[in-house]
Amino acid sequence: MERGYIHVYTGNGKGKTTAALGISLRCVCAGKRVFFGQFIKDWEYSELRAEEILPNFEIVQFGRGCFIDRDPEEEDRRAAREGLARCDRVLQSGEYDLVVLDEVNVALFYGLFKATDVLEVLERRNPRVEVVLTGRYAPQEIIDAADLVTEMKEVKHYFNEGVGARTGIER
Repeated sequence: MERGYIHVYTGNGKGKTTAALGISLRCVCAGKRVFFGQFIKDWEYSELRAEEILPNFEIVQFGRGCFIDRDPEEEDRRAAREGLARCDRVLQSGEYDLVVLDEVNVALFYGLFKATDVLEVLERRNPRVEVVLTGRYAPQEIIDAADLVTEMKEVKHYFNEGVGARTGIER
């Protein structure tokens, strides 16, 4: 790719990480390299096994879990900052064709770092690297910096009927 674009997948609907995994699969199948950094997440999601199966795919988690029942702690902020620093190095290196910052918008929403920090990282990236930023609550500054923005909108979800996250589908 001669020029990489910035994608944002946001909104309250299901499918943001799934879409990022889909574009990652497409890249790997085209012989490209993918780095998939997951902010906040620390569960054993099924996609963590992808690097065992897919050549040129690396996935790393930079989180200590979600904040449904607790406020972020300094350790959460430290893990997120270290993750953003790692993504900064990866983006500058040009070693990968696609870099995904999964749930980075949620990390911003919870104040683990600032939108200006992410924008600086994006500005420093190798210009041929494609970037995907996922997560609810994408701030306007991130939307403005993006070349493509998709908002997932929940219309109906079986979670509201008591169905939990299922292995291979939601996790």
